[in-house]
Amino acid sequence: MVEEKFKKIALATYDVAQIIGGLYGDGIIALKSAFSREWVQQLDEDIWVLYQDALKRPGGAVGRGPKRHYVEIHPENIRGFVELATHPWVTAVCTAVLGLNYKIVEIGFDVPNPGAVDQPWHRDFPAPEDTILGRRLNSLAFNLTTVDVLEDMGPFEIAPGTQWDLPEGFDHGMFPAKESYARYQERAQRKMPQMGDISARSALTIHRGTANYSDKPRPALVLGVDAPTANNAERHDLQITRAYFETLPDALKKHLTYRLVDKLEPIYQAHTIEGLMMGEA
Repeated sequence: MVEEKFKKIALATYDVAQIIGGLYGDGIIALKSAFSREWVQQLDEDIWVLYQDALKRPGGAVGRGPKRHYVEIHPENIRGFVELATHPWVTAVCTAVLGLNYKIVEIGFDVPNPGAVDQPWHRDFPAPEDTILGRRLNSLAFNLTTVDVLEDMGPFEIAPGTQWDLPEGFDHGMFPAKESYARYQERAQRKMPQMGDISARSALTIHRGTANYSDKPRPALVLGVDAPTANNAERHDLQITRAYFETLPDALKKHLTYRLVDKLEPIYQAHTIEGLMMGEA
């Protein structure tokens, strides 16, 4: 009853029609200043410790193109996980689009370092039948930058509305033919969020990371969430220790897909995207 009351408050606070309209329309929405800059600075500190550790382990960090990595992490290894996962906007967006029984299946971060090049236009995974046949979104990706993004730092670029494109001629169901690039470039929007901002998008909306010409990395946290009909949890290994699990709010526990462990095990990255390794030709 407490959880349902909380969700009703969250949905009343944020416009459900605007949430659904944005994600079913452009395929991306955002909330400015969702978190304090101090909270984000703490997150950035945690990410850099985890990044350096991941780079030392085989399979700890996977390439997403030259000078660009993705690292999947354990929720309890960042200090702000509960605040992120229970933020009223995050809760409202997940409930509005994915339903009451949504599940958090992934947490990690991307780091486009100086020298990262333009990625090819892509989806993060092939479109499921729910989307191709049923015209429904059954998963979302939340992104949160840990730095103020500037034009030369390789901003995220997205082609609004393309989550509905049928994957005809897509390599591995994810990479559209280069003959289609002009359409995506015509639609392209570059996103330059500031510390504290958070976005939600369909990972099926065609997008890419752009070239980082600066001398600064651009880390971004990723939170992946599924509807009951999605199976993205199969690509990930969200572990939680029994001791940490006991500290979590009950309302959050039911929204996690997890493996309970006595001690956290290193994550070997299973979700590689080979088409991103060379960057855009």
